Amino acid sequence: MGLNEELVSGMLIGAVFKDYKGKISSMDFHRKEDLLVTASHDDSIRLYDTANAALQKTVYDKKHGVDLICFTHHPSSVIFSSRNNSDESLQYLSLYDNRILRYFKGHQNRVVSLCMSPTNDSFMSGSMDHTVRLWDLRVNACQGLLRLRGKPTVAYDQQGLVFAVAMEGGAIKLFDSRSYDKGPFDTFLVGGDTAEVSDIKFSNDGKQMLLSTTNNHIYVLDAYGGEKRCGFVLEACSDNLEACFSPDGQFVLSGDGSLRAWNINSGNEVACWTNHAGIPTVVKWAPRRVMFASASSVLALWIPGPPKIPSNDATPKE
Repeated sequence: MGLNEELVSGMLIGAVFKDYKGKISSMDFHRKEDLLVTASHDDSIRLYDTANAALQKTVYDKKHGVDLICFTHHPSSVIFSSRNNSDESLQYLSLYDNRILRYFKGHQNRVVSLCMSPTNDSFMSGSMDHTVRLWDLRVNACQGLLRLRGKPTVAYDQQGLVFAVAMEGGAIKLFDSRSYDKGPFDTFLVGGDTAEVSDIKFSNDGKQMLLSTTNNHIYVLDAYGGEKRCGFVLEACSDNLEACFSPDGQFVLSGDGSLRAWNINSGNEVACWTNHAGIPTVVKWAPRRVMFASASSVLALWIPGPPKIPSNDATPKE
């Protein structure tokens, strides 16, 4: 089903999960299966079947806490960052038997960005210790290290060939995944905005980048040259929502206490939803369905509403 403004604006909550005891800090859809995983400040990791809107499994890590989470390529394995222990700051977990498969040690401070390669067993983490580390699920040791200014945010493109690092001063650096040790092949600034980048994502076709900044701005950039395609300004909010692309790259979701959607091509806001329980701070589009998820301390799954019936203004015959 293709997306259009009428379909997006008509989306509504199809399922709600209210049994969390803390804020949901991160979530991720699996690329090939109808699965969603969440990490919460109640130290839980929860796995959902999104085709049937059903909770499949809940596991806890009370020792380390959980913060950021990503699926690996296997539907029952995840990587996540710890909230309480910086020495064992990254873990590789089998949800099948709730077993830690590997610890990844090296960061000296909290991990603030985590991204799995879409094509292989590599993943990246950015930390408040001003480093980006590159890892391989099969090896304990760090495979690469970048030292940067400020709080780094990282993202792979959907082909896994390029990764982006956003850093202090609004600078975006692009690296070749196969030869990152040679340094960035391109660097650009976010339209003169020097605010700290809090989140960065590539569109599925790799042609656009989505940036959220700490001064409540969202930018859509051309991923090849860094030119700004459009931008949106949010109301000041104590805990701004992340932003995400729709799978077709036509729409952006974010918000500032409510959920909002914009059409990238026109720059117009096409929807504003105010019926979320609590202030949502995490949002993700599902890659396989016309669905998105939003979360505060409550998880909501959004699906298309009933189709609008065309009005018939013709005068009935006598």
